[in-house]
Amino acid sequence: MGNRVSTTGTEEIKPLIEKTEEGFGWEDLARAEKTQENEEIVSALKEYLKQRPDIKPLERADIVKGKVLKVEDEDVVVELDYKFNSIIPLAEFKGEPEPKPGDEIEVYVEKSEDKKGQVKLSRRKARILRAWDKLVEAYHTGEVLEAKIIAKTRGGLVAECFGIYECFLPGSQISIEPVEDYDAYVGKTLPVKVVKINEAIMNAVVSHKAVQEEERERRRKEIIEKLEAGLVLEGVVKNIVDWGVFVDLGSIDGLVYISDLTWRRIKHPSDLGLKVGDKVRVVVLGFDEDKTKISLGMKQLEPDPWENITEKIKVGDKVKGKVVHIQPYGAFIEVLPGVEGLVHVSEISWGYKKPNPFEYFKEGQEVEAVVTDIDPENRRMSLSIKRLKPDPWENIESKYVTGNKYKGKVVELRPYGALVELEEGVYGIVRNEDLSWTKRVMHPSEVVKEGDEIDVVVLGYDHEKRLLKLGHKQVEENPWHTFETVFTPGSIHKGTIKSISGSEAIVELPYGVEAKAQVRDLKKEDGTIANVDETLDFMVIDFNKKKQLIKVSHTKVWRQAKEEEKAREEARKLIKKKGKKTTKAAKTTKKTTSVKPKKQQPRPSGAKLDEFIDLDQLLGGEEEQSEDNTEENNKKEEDKE
Repeated sequence: MGNRVSTTGTEEIKPLIEKTEEGFGWEDLARAEKTQENEEIVSALKEYLKQRPDIKPLERADIVKGKVLKVEDEDVVVELDYKFNSIIPLAEFKGEPEPKPGDEIEVYVEKSEDKKGQVKLSRRKARILRAWDKLVEAYHTGEVLEAKIIAKTRGGLVAECFGIYECFLPGSQISIEPVEDYDAYVGKTLPVKVVKINEAIMNAVVSHKAVQEEERERRRKEIIEKLEAGLVLEGVVKNIVDWGVFVDLGSIDGLVYISDLTWRRIKHPSDLGLKVGDKVRVVVLGFDEDKTKISLGMKQLEPDPWENITEKIKVGDKVKGKVVHIQPYGAFIEVLPGVEGLVHVSEISWGYKKPNPFEYFKEGQEVEAVVTDIDPENRRMSLSIKRLKPDPWENIESKYVTGNKYKGKVVELRPYGALVELEEGVYGIVRNEDLSWTKRVMHPSEVVKEGDEIDVVVLGYDHEKRLLKLGHKQVEENPWHTFETVFTPGSIHKGTIKSISGSEAIVELPYGVEAKAQVRDLKKEDGTIANVDETLDFMVIDFNKKKQLIKVSHTKVWRQAKEEEKAREEARKLIKKKGKKTTKAAKTTKKTTSVKPKKQQPRPSGAKLDEFIDLDQLLGGEEEQSEDNTEENNKKEEDKE
């Protein structure tokens, strides 16, 4: 640091007094000593000085008091206690009030006597030394000093104390807050504490941050002592984050959550225009046991918009508002500043298929709704958009009569059926079993697809679910009355295997009718099992009109054919055996009457073996035929003779 003055290495100098009260001066004494002209005078003077301890000789580096006699041009004439005048340049009084005659000042003795016998004094060095003494004292006592920032230097600032002594203020000690612009502090006066001294080189380090921390701790204790819920304080915005604002209360920080900033819904604290450094008023909402975490609020200092809300808005009122928040379950509408209502997804449209709120609404959109419920205690309001229109389900039974045919649009396919829209807000379900008379529908996509317009018949009503029970196949006459006469048990028909699942197969018969067959009934004559898409003969083994169910078998077809062939073979053997016996009888007995053989009736389709084979008829016909043959043979023999 500059302006340092050393107090060590003082030189021995001869005391100088301009004149004693008896009229003797130091010059006479020195001259007498030198010339030894008057030893008695010298001895007398020395004896006199011993008797006057208040009169001390000036020494270099002493700080003594003087009185300003006058100010001439650029000089100040100062009189010492020794009745000696000295001149000090006026420039050395820079930084303090201009001296006036009669002022008492301290001066530093630079030289006790020059060649002319004059004493050289310095006002500036006296001030510097006195300032240093005060700095050392302040270091030990912790006194707070005023320092003027006069310049920026490397790593910090130059602070001037007592108007003359330059100290170092490090950048880390400027403030408790991070400092980026050192130049902003130049010219300011700050309270500081001396935090470090080096007496060897007369260097001092000061801190403004230490003063702030001390003040912060003092205020912190004051606040903690009186801290209680509901206390209103003033603070400074210290930091802004997504979830809230940190406020410096002067000695302790508190947090205002975003939900406690305003009664209105905001996405970020910056939406309120808050900035770091802004002064704000807050109210204490709560704190932990150590009072280190304090929860603050700002909206609580404003009137609650939900207060007396039922006097402003009533159930059934139509209100307009702005969409402020969208969720999968609905949208929040701000109907008054700080008052929001929820339009639940079920209250958007009368339609059975609920719209997606993210597609239906846009934030900032102006909408109109009807108030359906108000709960001031829980600060909730329910709104409805669909109730702006009449409920289409009212008088539904008179609008859509059971048994009547209507046209609708397939809007959704479900595993158990198709959802059909007859008009906005009026929907019905066609279950799989009501889609086709002939097909066994496992999924509605087998018959219809979304967007298809189809004819339906109203079968009933589900008031709880607000759904009509519809049928699509009922538009046409039930063909199973006709199928009953076509697919009789035992009848055989061509069929194509459509699918095989587990132990069961679906077979498509003529007219698109589907029947069921067990996999064991798909066994072919060669022992293999028929595959999907194979077309074979199938025998109807069961027909259930009520359940609209037909059961068929391919295996029974070829097994029955084998049984029929076996029966015929056995019949032929019996005929042959019986024919030999009748031949002998014919030779002796002449037939007198001619018996016309019975005409065999064709086997009906699907008839059982015992229904179409008449053994007596078959054997009788063969016997008559044998007798005729015998007669012819006899005639031939007679002709030969």
